[in-house]
Amino acid sequence: MVVAFLIVSVVGTYLIGKLRQEREAARVAAAKLQRSASDLEDREKRWRAIFEHNPAMYFMVDEAGIVLNVNTLGATQLGFACAELLGQSVLDVFLEEDRAFVRKCIQTCLEDVGQSRTWDVRKVRKDGSVLWVRENAKAMLWAGDRPVILMACEDITERKQTELALQRSEAHLAHAQELSHTGSFSWNASTGEAFWSKETFRIFKIDLQTTPAPQLVIERTHPDDRASVKEIIDEAMRDLRDFEHEYRLLLPDGSVKHIHAQARVTRTASGEIEFVGAATDITAARRAEQQLRRSEAYLAEAQHLTHTGSWSWDVHTRDFVYRSAEVDRLFGFNPQEPVSLETIRSRIHPEDLPGLQEVQRQAIDQEHERFEYDFRVILPDGGIRRIHSVAHVVVGSDGNVSELIGTHMDVTEQHAARERLENTLVALRESEQRFRDYAETASDWLWETGPDHRVTHLSEHTSAAGILATGLTGLLRWDIACDMEEEPEKWRQHRATLQAHLPFRDLIYRTVNRMGSPIYVRTSGKPFFDGNGNFLGYRGVSTDITATIRADQAEQELRKAQAELAHVTRVTTLGEMTTSIAHEITQPLAAILSNADACLGWMARDVPNLAAARSSVEWIIEDAIRASEVIRSIRALAKKGEIEMVPLDINQVVRDVSALVTRELVSHQVTLRSELASALPRVLGDRIQLQQVIINLVMNGIEAMDAVTDRPRELLIQSSTDDLGYVQLSVTDCGVGIAENDADRVLDPFFTTKSSGLGMGLSICRSIVEVHGGRISVVQKNGPGATFQFALPLHKEAIS
Repeated sequence: MVVAFLIVSVVGTYLIGKLRQEREAARVAAAKLQRSASDLEDREKRWRAIFEHNPAMYFMVDEAGIVLNVNTLGATQLGFACAELLGQSVLDVFLEEDRAFVRKCIQTCLEDVGQSRTWDVRKVRKDGSVLWVRENAKAMLWAGDRPVILMACEDITERKQTELALQRSEAHLAHAQELSHTGSFSWNASTGEAFWSKETFRIFKIDLQTTPAPQLVIERTHPDDRASVKEIIDEAMRDLRDFEHEYRLLLPDGSVKHIHAQARVTRTASGEIEFVGAATDITAARRAEQQLRRSEAYLAEAQHLTHTGSWSWDVHTRDFVYRSAEVDRLFGFNPQEPVSLETIRSRIHPEDLPGLQEVQRQAIDQEHERFEYDFRVILPDGGIRRIHSVAHVVVGSDGNVSELIGTHMDVTEQHAARERLENTLVALRESEQRFRDYAETASDWLWETGPDHRVTHLSEHTSAAGILATGLTGLLRWDIACDMEEEPEKWRQHRATLQAHLPFRDLIYRTVNRMGSPIYVRTSGKPFFDGNGNFLGYRGVSTDITATIRADQAEQELRKAQAELAHVTRVTTLGEMTTSIAHEITQPLAAILSNADACLGWMARDVPNLAAARSSVEWIIEDAIRASEVIRSIRALAKKGEIEMVPLDINQVVRDVSALVTRELVSHQVTLRSELASALPRVLGDRIQLQQVIINLVMNGIEAMDAVTDRPRELLIQSSTDDLGYVQLSVTDCGVGIAENDADRVLDPFFTTKSSGLGMGLSICRSIVEVHGGRISVVQKNGPGATFQFALPLHKEAIS
């Protein structure tokens, strides 16, 4: 028992000691654990303080992009509370179009854990506004080896906006230089370094990789300008002063450019002298100037061709403000000779001067806004020149007439031509009737020749009627003819036909009758043979076609006279329209001068407005082209040439005429309305003559509405096709109309209802339309006014 007690005591003592050791070890371990937890809590607090108070936006997201944590700055910068973002997709704070990019960036971080990635992207605030951020992100393993991405975001909105603004500014400058054809350059006089903008390289057609230098400018300069350009550059370098000059470039492709260059001397921040300037491509402006000079020359030529001068008269000073050179020529003055108003009046026929002054007085009193009058000019050599003047008033801001603008047209030839044409037309009609009577009473005769081609038989009535000369039996046909020497080829072919014993038809030759007067014969013949086939001669029939030939000649003369009359009438109409034509030309010329002045103003500013200057130059070109087109139309109408029948679109002819009569319509307060059928087939005609027909009908309609005051003045032009397949054009006015008794005579020559009319306008229209195979008529209409309509056959190609 003692032993057992001792053993138990020893064991118990050992166990108690062991327990005490373990308890002490546990207490020490607990104390260490408590210290570790406290340290961990302190570190977590420090980390959270850093996370919360760092001046950057921090986001922690999982691999799916769900926000695990966000610092207060990050949430506040986006206008959210932290709780609003936790558990949400981080993609929600990015622009929708950028989300795919952000998702790709997150995936790249996950693929390379621990590697930092940086990108610029836009984020959206809660209020919808946008800010730019630079994100630095890195994936790392978290508790349980779970990957998370930590994003640190820096607000770079202001910096980004500055960059974008700079990029836009540079782009705008580049576009402005490209649009204005102006390149900028700088040149350091000390170092020789130079800078050219992209547009400068383009203007000089030099590769962008080339190092710019003054020598390149000299090499590109036109050889004729090279010495002056080099001198200007040398002087600028020597005197260190501003320079401005114009010169030409000769480019590698052989083209030439006009350049205006100017530069100012500046000093850099380091004190070095530098030239800063611009080079502008002014080729278009120089071409516009050349076009303007051509247009002015065209105007002078047009006035000379139509014998029409333009003028402007100041009603206050009672003197001419402007007279074209053609006005002086009409009055017989030397263009360089100073001429007073009294000198001009001394040239006017004394019988016409009072009437002319009365017309001008009525115009000044605004009794007439537009007026016409005729007077005679007594030339120094005693000759008389007849002048037709058309003018209109210009009303000033005070409501009173300040100026008269008009034209003087030489119509001497027209007056003389009227009498000649009347006599010629009467004579031609008598001649035509006479030869038609001959043709109606003439008869055919039979003839026969032998194998030697000598005449063996003639109808008896030919000699009795005096158709042929007597004693023709036994003569050869070519001995009877009088046109052997004139047409040897015709007779060579005819004799070859006879030698071959072939029939012939409609041989026409000239001979004489019993009275010795020339006559024209048309003959046809057929060989005849005996029973054995031996050639016996010819039998045939002949016809006296003298009347027909003479009628054709008379018809040709009539057509020639009608063409002369049409040309005179066309030129007269141009004269009547000269005020409008002069306005149509003067208006673009004035616009060109105004735009050129504006262009200089824009370029003369301290900071040239190149866009505005370019617009001015473009307008100058447009107006110059418009003036040139007007001159071209006038020259075509004034030109006297042969009829040229070509396929035409009648609608286009109407549009050309509309452009010429625009001012006449405006000055008479007439509205033009066109109803032109689309896709009309073409007609075969002479463009100038058809323009004349339409102009005559339009001008007649305008004049017919001069007295209309109780209703709108409207002129209607319509085109269509009729039931017979003709192209039809009608001109309808709402004027005084045509009296029922005059409807059948209005198209006759010399019939007119106007006090000063020749009565040839509509007659010429009818002749032109009939030459084109068409017809013209007056169409009865309900209501006031009249309708003139003409129809033309289709061109053969249009029919097929």
